[in-house]
Amino acid sequence: MDKICVLGAGSFGTSLAVLLTNKNKYEVVLWTKDNNQYNEMIRTRKNESYLKDIYLPIELSLSNNLKESLINANIILLAVPSQAVRSVASLIKPHISDDQIIVNVAKGLEKGTGYRMSQIIKQELPNNKYVVLSGPSHAEEIASNMPTTIVSSSEDIKIAEYIQDVFSTSTLRVYTNPDVIGVELGGALKNIIAFGAGIADGLGCGDNTKAALMTRGIREIARLGIKMGAKLSTFSGLSGIGDLIVTCTSMHSRNRRAGILIGQGKSLQETLDEIKMVVEGITATQVAYELSKEYGVDMPITREIYGILYNQKDVKECVDNLMLRTRTHELEEVVSEELSL
Repeated sequence: MDKICVLGAGSFGTSLAVLLTNKNKYEVVLWTKDNNQYNEMIRTRKNESYLKDIYLPIELSLSNNLKESLINANIILLAVPSQAVRSVASLIKPHISDDQIIVNVAKGLEKGTGYRMSQIIKQELPNNKYVVLSGPSHAEEIASNMPTTIVSSSEDIKIAEYIQDVFSTSTLRVYTNPDVIGVELGGALKNIIAFGAGIADGLGCGDNTKAALMTRGIREIARLGIKMGAKLSTFSGLSGIGDLIVTCTSMHSRNRRAGILIGQGKSLQETLDEIKMVVEGITATQVAYELSKEYGVDMPITREIYGILYNQKDVKECVDNLMLRTRTHELEEVVSEELSL
């Protein structure tokens, strides 16, 4: 029986551990570094902090011993916040072999370097095959067996297809996509737009506003993505517009919920205290803002949200800035192309 080690007992790691265990083909171990969380899960067979309504199957092994968890694991699933991926990769390096596959579900960009998660793994674990799973997939719905679709992306299509087979169930449909850059950037950058959608909700704006943010947001994401080597078509798929839609519209989304609180006038610290979980869009905004300057890409939504988060700009002023920008064509690239003919 194949073994899968899930590192990180947050909501997403837990939901995937439950799903894989219930598939009955795999030995699954869920690791947490938090001894209190480990003891509580052992005692209650629930993860009260993240998925309190989901029962942890008795067949699912729970562990707080990293080295033992990794032994004989065919697949190592990284389900930790993006800013912890490097440290966890460094921790496991002495205990793993080159034939173990690294699967990552973190959606973010590393602060300071601007690296995507695959770039971090390539530095820390250069000999291991890497796959990213991404797409519109709330942990709460996966754990409740609601139909969900995601993408398996790797530079090695055979490995992407293997992971596709491992994770596919009657309620989780997995597609493959070889564009790792686009899949990772779509997953990371949509959090910024979702944060903005939440701010709009907090201000009391309507559906028109959210539709505008989402539509212009995916253009903004794609512009930077293409400059960084991604394929345009990826942003019209599950890890692009699909993930953007679900994150901008659902109350499961921490980024949208955090934006709502900011829009209602709460400070960033008050917001984080209330959410009580990692809000990836906050760091992603800073990194994307820096990348936009590095690559010379105009990202007005990201720029205004950066101003709110890091320069204490007035929220309503930022909305005005977006609405009163210099008039332009909707599809600037198409117009430029036609004018040059």
